[in-house]
Amino acid sequence: MSPSPEPAAAAPTRTVHAGWGLAVVMIGVLITAVDTTIVVLALPEIERGLHVDVASVIWVVIGYLLVITLLATQVGRLGDMFGRVRMYEAGFAVFIAGSALCALSWNGGALIGFRILQGLGGALVTANSGAVIADLFPPHLRGRAYGFNGIGWSAGAVLGIVLGGVIVTYISWRFIFWINVPIGVLAIALALRVLHDPGQRRRHHLDLPGMAALGLGLFGVLWAVTSLATSSVDPALVGYLVGGVACLALFALIEWRREEPMLQLSLLRVPTMTPSLLAALFQGLANFAVLFLLIMYLQGPRDLSALDASLLLVPGYIVGGCIGPFAGRLADRVGPVIPATFGLGVQILALLVYAQLSTTTPLWVVVAGSVVNGIGNSSFFPANSSAVMKASPPQLFGVSSGMLRTFSNVGMVFSFSMALVLASRTIPQHLAFAIFVGSASLHGAIAGAFTNGLHTAFYGSMALMGVAALLSASRRRGWGAHTRPATAGEGAAPAPAPTPVRTRAGALRGGGGPG
Repeated sequence: MSPSPEPAAAAPTRTVHAGWGLAVVMIGVLITAVDTTIVVLALPEIERGLHVDVASVIWVVIGYLLVITLLATQVGRLGDMFGRVRMYEAGFAVFIAGSALCALSWNGGALIGFRILQGLGGALVTANSGAVIADLFPPHLRGRAYGFNGIGWSAGAVLGIVLGGVIVTYISWRFIFWINVPIGVLAIALALRVLHDPGQRRRHHLDLPGMAALGLGLFGVLWAVTSLATSSVDPALVGYLVGGVACLALFALIEWRREEPMLQLSLLRVPTMTPSLLAALFQGLANFAVLFLLIMYLQGPRDLSALDASLLLVPGYIVGGCIGPFAGRLADRVGPVIPATFGLGVQILALLVYAQLSTTTPLWVVVAGSVVNGIGNSSFFPANSSAVMKASPPQLFGVSSGMLRTFSNVGMVFSFSMALVLASRTIPQHLAFAIFVGSASLHGAIAGAFTNGLHTAFYGSMALMGVAALLSASRRRGWGAHTRPATAGEGAAPAPAPTPVRTRAGALRGGGGPG
């Protein structure tokens, strides 16, 4: 009857354009990954070029991540409302504009502000990328697609490290932002040609009060935590912390009362969704700090340049990029539990290696740990992303993809702050920041004390990664491997009837049908 011609018409488009569509998504992931690692290497030059104090320059990194965290679910919802591809392309345009303005920045405040604009574009790209892949590929092929998408992240991280070192050393830090412009223009041109929005639009309401409460809460707590790395406890710091916690409590209250909350808590009723999202949160909290801790170790006690320190980590990204597609294919065959939990276990092993570093450890040990960590990362992410999108009702792909980014990014933001605080506990606080931005190194007894402080941070990350592994293992073994024909919807759990997914007003139902 009437529904039958629609799938038949959509099938050739999916077959012809899925590969090119995945390539466009990979470019988006690549460009955001480049911008994550390349900026870290440029911090010393930004500090000197714009005369920014070390306490403020880290907000060039944190501000970008915070904006992506806040907007992930909301721009995912915009994708459901106005078209995921359209929002994805808009994200590239905003990202290009933000990058150009960052390159033209005249002081630290302007750069941080333009990084926030760049973060808006990054949020539109990253929050909708998972949903675009879910639209392009059927459930039993998504794990492999997410694995190939991981190549984009690994390639971007490597390019960020290599290009960042070369550009900062031989040209100017401003070109780390200019380089995004031609890549972004190419991505937009490809997206306009090969990506198309399938399906019907969904009416949603943006949760502006929830977003404001969460933003103020995260900002207050982050400001207090990062201030601990440069100053002692004072009434202002306590005020930021208490105010931030109060705003987070208000956010929770708002979410329970909103018809369409920022975080669609009703999705947590879908089997496997809660452990998948929480595993992403704890993995981000445990792992994102590792890059910065290692760079601090290599630039501080080992007295390497930023470029030399970062090049030691390149093999891990390369190996991880090669592993991703195979891990994704394994997730398609046996379900997400085994590859995701295996990846987290491998990352625990890498953290154990890092926790043994000393001022005389051979540098090849750092390279080996990076390779092990890359294997773990690339085993976890495709499987966990596939699990979230398989569990999601199709009409909420954008919201689910945004929620995954939100949980992961909250962990990443606090992981970054945690690393700075722990590192600054064993040496003078101003010196820890100077090491982080690459303007100082350590020698003698103080180098040993700093390295011991890093051990504490790595052991703490091991504990957090262990929690993520337990959450991942708690999902039903093999879930998703034998449920591809489910007719209740692509996100249905392997049960006779899908678990209901509702807003507080009961507006949405699980299983793929409109409410």
